[in-house]
Amino acid sequence: MTDRPTTLGQLRESGYRPVSVKQEMRRNLLQLLREGDELFPGILGYEQTVEPQIINGILSMHDLLFLGLRGQGKTRMLRMLTRLLDDAIPVVAGSEINDDPLSPLSKYARDLVAQQGDNTPIEWIGRDQRYHEKLATPDVTIADLIGEVDLIKHAEGRHLANEDVMHFGLIPRSHRGIFCMNELPDLSPKIQVGLFNVLEERDIQIRGFTVRLPLDLCLVFSANPEDYTNRGRIVTPLKDRIGSVIRTHYPLTRELGMQITDENAWTNRDNAVPVQVPDFMKEIVEEISRLARTSPHVNHASGVSVRMSVANFENMVSNAERRAVTTGEPVAVARISDLAHIAASARGKVELAMTEETGEEDRLLHRLVDEAVKNVFDQYFSPKQFRSIVEFFENGGRLSNADTAATDEFLASLDDIRGFRKLLESAASDLTPEQASGDTAPGVQAAIAELILDGLYAHNRLNKTTKDAGTSYGI
Repeated sequence: MTDRPTTLGQLRESGYRPVSVKQEMRRNLLQLLREGDELFPGILGYEQTVEPQIINGILSMHDLLFLGLRGQGKTRMLRMLTRLLDDAIPVVAGSEINDDPLSPLSKYARDLVAQQGDNTPIEWIGRDQRYHEKLATPDVTIADLIGEVDLIKHAEGRHLANEDVMHFGLIPRSHRGIFCMNELPDLSPKIQVGLFNVLEERDIQIRGFTVRLPLDLCLVFSANPEDYTNRGRIVTPLKDRIGSVIRTHYPLTRELGMQITDENAWTNRDNAVPVQVPDFMKEIVEEISRLARTSPHVNHASGVSVRMSVANFENMVSNAERRAVTTGEPVAVARISDLAHIAASARGKVELAMTEETGEEDRLLHRLVDEAVKNVFDQYFSPKQFRSIVEFFENGGRLSNADTAATDEFLASLDDIRGFRKLLESAASDLTPEQASGDTAPGVQAAIAELILDGLYAHNRLNKTTKDAGTSYGI
């Protein structure tokens, strides 16, 4: 920015013409659309549903409310709106509210321009400095958002009738930028009323001062639906003043959910034991979240966050990593027994319905795992394929496994079941051809073996007992 104007006179000579922040966002959005660039890089699944709503709202120069359940990327998208701001704009040097040098608002900036004229110093601020965000909590006050009389400035000798005695809140400090209020329903109703003038008349008043500051702002909000348990609500007149209400949603397909988890889960780890995750295990992890979102035992007003899939995936990988380290295996492959401790990463991300008893959460999570395994098993296999396996258990056979059991040890225990190992080699070539050979081959076969055994259990062909993350199969 060293070659930019540094005084008001140089700024005038450069031909600079200011535009409102919403006109600026509209202009830059149109340019993005012409060039075919992504509006929200890294946000998946909203291209045909949510993004058109946002684009239309910005082109209409509306304030925006993102309404949706937790874990739907609302805050992430709001922060990415700064991409639609210019890379830098000029402000009066030292101004608290980003005063436009050609049209200053604050008394400080007006006085400075009156005193120094074309020699008024100019600063340039980047787009990130023009975005301010506040999380709505019950203790937020009007002074935090709008401003208050600064008693320290008053004690220094400034008169209460002087504008210089005012301390500006976050909203005026966002002048010529974007102000975001997260979780709007948590803001007390009387504070929401204080936003009426900002949204409609675009000005603020502080403590009855006759001076008004006509602010140039884009106001954006996030909120969960109003029927969320124990939450506040958005007062109707405030919602009426917000131009566009954008509805977000969870991934519409399992494949999309898997892609989101892949991009957000921490899997590229700094250790000597690589962990491979077969596609069917990714499907099971995502299916658990999808089943939770439709379960009658889960509070759907709360929702089941995408973060649950991410956290479950990371813990599954960690358990596979732990097993490989303790057994000395060179490579780990995630399998169903690695979901034995899934409750730790899912607790708090599932809110039970009001009628559910205390302590049911963990039991529900394990039932969801069993149902997810059944759904994925049915995608690839039929119970009729495994008559020989069922016969082994009908004849009194038993099989034990644990989430810490070495892969070779587990596979060796399968040799008692006629033709099982050969079947696993064939299934591995069909399900995960890229992992069916080399170091990962034994781990993949063990993972498929668990998928088959747990799938048969889900179809009531086998019994399964679990104790301390150890599993026994039998009849």
